[in-house]
Amino acid sequence: MTVHQPFRESEPRRQDGLALYVHWPFCVSKCPYCDFNSHVRASVDQDEWRDALLTDLFHEAGLTEGATLGSIFFGGGTPSLMPPATVAAIIAAARTHWRQAPDIEITLEANPSSVEAARFADLAEAGVNRVSLGLQSLDDAALHFLGRAHDVQEGLAALATAQRVFERVSFDLIYALPGQTEAAWRAQLQHALSFGTSHLSLYQLTIEPGTRFAALAAKGALVEADPDHMAALFELTQSMTEEAGLPAYEISNHARPGHESRHNLAYWRYQAYAGIGPGAHGRRGPIATRRHRKPENWLAAIGRQGHGIQEEMELSSADRKVEALLMGLRLREGIALGALRPMLDRDAVARLEGQGLLATDADRLRVTPAGMLLLDAILAEIVKG
Repeated sequence: MTVHQPFRESEPRRQDGLALYVHWPFCVSKCPYCDFNSHVRASVDQDEWRDALLTDLFHEAGLTEGATLGSIFFGGGTPSLMPPATVAAIIAAARTHWRQAPDIEITLEANPSSVEAARFADLAEAGVNRVSLGLQSLDDAALHFLGRAHDVQEGLAALATAQRVFERVSFDLIYALPGQTEAAWRAQLQHALSFGTSHLSLYQLTIEPGTRFAALAAKGALVEADPDHMAALFELTQSMTEEAGLPAYEISNHARPGHESRHNLAYWRYQAYAGIGPGAHGRRGPIATRRHRKPENWLAAIGRQGHGIQEEMELSSADRKVEALLMGLRLREGIALGALRPMLDRDAVARLEGQGLLATDADRLRVTPAGMLLLDAILAEIVKG
């Protein structure tokens, strides 16, 4: 087993903090747009899963000894289906194995059903201090289209409960649905901003391979929004959230200053993170880790080897620099150039800067708001082949 190795001066820097991701892979049903590692099972042995997650956590803790834990994120799947006692056990174990930052952020993704909202107080008691609600829409017809099990009334009731219980609340919305007009999205986003949450995650609908929506699109039964229309909706989103005091700090994430997701910032700033549970990824110094994706295979690996890792790979310095650039340019703050300069096509950077798509401030490179619409194309241009 390879242990953490420090970065050399020529490599992207990480901070000493560590982020912990815990994957709960189960859902009540599979949404037609979802390509996440989520699974529907008739039953789940909760004791077995708690013990397996704790075993996986113990393994990672032994390889990141001395780190300070800055955040924990329970993702899925639907982690609000986890018994609060399991969440409490994982948080307690993490606090035992690592030092923790005094202002540690502990986030749990939750579906806004009444059943799951009833657990919010117990989850807060377990140590969760931030919740991310999958509202997805404030329109009942859209929720039906997206395959969601809740309606708007139930979702807003869960949001009200979350705002009473947790210190910080975020929720997700999906826009650019087929047939959605600018006026309809404007009205829905204005409604969303009226609730006063300090963070919103606003995603355009994309058709991902292997999803039910992809199968419908292949038959011509589902057509994505026109790219120009999607661009107009994106620009509307940026202007409305900026005006409301929740500017985009990442391409799809908006927050009041100081209320950004610290856990996700660890990814985008290319800091160290450990991932436990089925399909979870991690970065331990130059070592990339990937765990078994299928729940049953992950459980078998826990029993066989004491952890769920399927693959560990040492990334080259060039690969790490590319990863750092790909992640960092998603952020409004951009990325410190430093050792990344040699991998950039200076002529392409200058050309795109002249077009108003990139900007350089001191020793930082960032994508402008106009450039965010073309982020993938920009990245392909500026990285040397």
